[in-house]
Amino acid sequence: MTNVMNNLNTGLYINGKWVDTEDKKDVINPATGDVLTQVAQANETQTEDAIQAAHAAFPIWKALELKDRVQYLHKVADLLEENADRLAEIMTLEQGKPLKESKLEVIAGAESFRWNAEESRRLYGELIPAPNNHKYEVIYEPIGVVAAITPWNFPSGMITRKLAPALAAGNTVVLKPSSDTPLSALAIFELFEQAEFPEGVVNIVMGSSKEIGQAFTDSNIVKKLTFTGSTPIGKALYEQSAQTLKKMSLELGGHAPFIVNKDADLDAAVKGLIAAKFRNNGQVCIAPNRIFVHNAIKDAFMKKLIPAVEALKVGNGMNEDSNVGPLIREDAIDKIKQQIIDATDKGATLVTGGHRLTEGEYAKGFFMQPTVLDNVNKTMDIFYEETFGPVIPVITFDTLEEVIEMANDTEYGLASYAYANDSSAIQYISRNLEYGMVGINEVAISNAETPFGGVKHSGFGRENSHLGIKEYVTAKFVNTKYL
Repeated sequence: MTNVMNNLNTGLYINGKWVDTEDKKDVINPATGDVLTQVAQANETQTEDAIQAAHAAFPIWKALELKDRVQYLHKVADLLEENADRLAEIMTLEQGKPLKESKLEVIAGAESFRWNAEESRRLYGELIPAPNNHKYEVIYEPIGVVAAITPWNFPSGMITRKLAPALAAGNTVVLKPSSDTPLSALAIFELFEQAEFPEGVVNIVMGSSKEIGQAFTDSNIVKKLTFTGSTPIGKALYEQSAQTLKKMSLELGGHAPFIVNKDADLDAAVKGLIAAKFRNNGQVCIAPNRIFVHNAIKDAFMKKLIPAVEALKVGNGMNEDSNVGPLIREDAIDKIKQQIIDATDKGATLVTGGHRLTEGEYAKGFFMQPTVLDNVNKTMDIFYEETFGPVIPVITFDTLEEVIEMANDTEYGLASYAYANDSSAIQYISRNLEYGMVGINEVAISNAETPFGGVKHSGFGRENSHLGIKEYVTAKFVNTKYL
């Protein structure tokens, strides 16, 4: 066990207390295969205890003076910044991403808490013109107990992005983090304890996703469920929640197109693609998955892209010179290999990469070479299946109408990107892409102040921005007649 793990709480956190259990689960370092530690696993009773604790704390947290609630959130932001190095190391050890990426994720989480703390001051209601002696008003109120289920690919960022607006709006929370990466969540909850949050306002349970998810969806006390993860699991939670008619936010799978038009700045396009595709080793729901390059500039683009990909350093995320870390599990590598085999069998060209790294420092980890596939087409699985790994499939096009049709030929609709300079092309692309987010000559599309979310099978609801905090409130209409 590394030093950073020595003092980390590994129990459940329920009603302001750390709770140990007999049932434990190993947490594995994907770069080395080593067991980092074991964490407690909740049973049905403990999950219910956490829900009840949040329920009991809700009227207290809701009634707290706004300035005091804001102060709690700013304290968490302060603590995230003060402990950023430790939190980053914990994240890299359990998830694998390079240390610099982990630290940026923690700092972004602090910004989320700061932004939502101040946005809670701007949850304005409204007055509606009314008859004489009447007042029509709309007020926003916290919805109640919020259950949050977060994934392994951003084990800190997904938590802060959900908990910050939920808490800012006056709700209490029960969190279920990914079983692969629970340690980042536990480290954050230590900060909630250090900030002296009232008992029951924040709770964390770890264990069976199926059992805990079922407990959340079956509970009439849980008024809101927010989930980030795969589309099949999101659909199952949506169906399960029908009986209790929960408010829901679902941020699900993606299959982002990346369009390089004939008038694009190729240096900027390659730089943006490398940054977006190989961030977290491609294990990102908004990662570019289909790279559409205009035929007129295809050769010039490839000449710039291939050396940029081959220059990436794959390694343990704790190494300063690593650009790309390991994948999270063995099955992630299996899926990528199957997609590459299917594509090459159907005529794609393996330009660079394409193989698992197994020698020396890579021997016990889940490492994969950054890969470029050329001549990809619609007959191949990779055209329609989300990859979640370090593979760039290149597809050519001749007209904007053609590329928009191909880009929209997917059940997903989360993120999309395009590089172009012609204003009419930019307008056409941005208006016709069927996605919740579009980045034009830019890949940084996730910010505390801007809405994040998708359409179609990528889910619904928005995180971040003033729309994000509105996901955690209900609108109440009050009609007052003055006698």
